[in-house]
Amino acid sequence: MGEFSEECLNTFLKDQGKLFDEPVAENREEAEAFLEDCMAVVVHSLREVREYFEENGTDVEGMSDDELEEALEVFPIPDGTYLIVEG
Repeated sequence: MGEFSEECLNTFLKDQGKLFDEPVAENREEAEAFLEDCMAVVVHSLREVREYFEENGTDVEGMSDDELEEALEVFPIPDGTYLIVEG
């Protein structure tokens, strides 16, 4: 495993249906390859999630932290980090 923790990969596998109509990965190895291919990132706080979206031109100014956390591209990881996947 590379930059994505086992917990991160498991969360993506479990919740990928919120962003994609069909599964894009069946196991952790496929999940890691997919996340690397789409240049997904892991950040450490909602502030960093907000900064990521702002840096990439997404208007998040009026969004609350709860709304930001519930965005389809944002996967909260049980360890307190956030996986951001641009579909």
